[in-house]
Amino acid sequence: MNKKFNDIMENKWWQEIAVVSFSFTIYTLKNDWMLFSSFVSILMGIFFYCILYMHAQFNRFFILPILFKEQRPLAYIGLTLLGVFVFSIVLYEITDLDMFAKCHLYQNSHQRSYVYQLASVLGTLVCILSPIIVFKFYRINKKQTDETLLFNQMQLNSLKGQLNPHFLFNTFNTLYGISLEFPERTPDLIMKVSQLMRYQLESNNKQCVSLEDELEFINSYIQLEKERVGYRCDITYDSKIDNENAYKISPMLLIAFIENAFKHGTCAIEKCFVRIIITVENGLLHLHVVNSIPKKTDVVSTKIGLKNTIERLNLIYGKEYQLDIKDDKNTYIVDLKLQLKKFV
Repeated sequence: MNKKFNDIMENKWWQEIAVVSFSFTIYTLKNDWMLFSSFVSILMGIFFYCILYMHAQFNRFFILPILFKEQRPLAYIGLTLLGVFVFSIVLYEITDLDMFAKCHLYQNSHQRSYVYQLASVLGTLVCILSPIIVFKFYRINKKQTDETLLFNQMQLNSLKGQLNPHFLFNTFNTLYGISLEFPERTPDLIMKVSQLMRYQLESNNKQCVSLEDELEFINSYIQLEKERVGYRCDITYDSKIDNENAYKISPMLLIAFIENAFKHGTCAIEKCFVRIIITVENGLLHLHVVNSIPKKTDVVSTKIGLKNTIERLNLIYGKEYQLDIKDDKNTYIVDLKLQLKKFV
């Protein structure tokens, strides 16, 4: 039903039919056509409406562009008033012709006056131009919205394309580090990495995934990091959701903050920690990540992951999210709050 309505709204011919039907209905009601029984009077009424419709179309194609394209409102108002004046005189003169004397198109004498004709021309102009302008702005706004959505989607796809290799690079680095110290555990770890890669590939073409799937992916990544540095790093992870299987989220949206915490918080041999808490209450997701900052580090950071994630947040949520990042030399703290969408 909605698709058919949208097709009608976007089709110019259907819009013209709607405008004609609306204005013609107003015109007939104004002249009490239901009281007419003469076929000749109906034809004359249609003839009068055609003159009024021609005036409106003349204004639409020749005068209205002065307002929209040339941005000259005073010139438009002046020419519109001149057109109304000329066409009202034409209608007034036509009503005095003998051919209209017997058709009883106008039942009262005041309907034959110039003031009545002037009001008819002006009223019909408003009835025809108003929906035409509304439809025009609807088409322009929809086109701009579609173009914005397409551009945003292209940007999101581009950012995902940059983020995925970045994530894979860091994941393989993690796998490489574990294989050097614990080669006997490498086969199991390869299976875990393959599961992470499978989720990444399957979710790459999706705009949204269930929150549970995303948290399971995050949990798998944290378990992989525990295998690598758990013996020398205090790692805690906790998640609480008030309504399971109800929320959806853009895939791979949170992992960059968690990945960054492990990359920079566990790069030193000294005692370190990473704490991750994810809570969802009334659809509001709160990600809290804290990691220690080593005194000396050889890790080189390009910050591609964080930069791309923040750009994705801007594209998806605009200003409808809060991100606070604090660096006090000893700890690095990330607080992200955003409103999740529910499954329909």
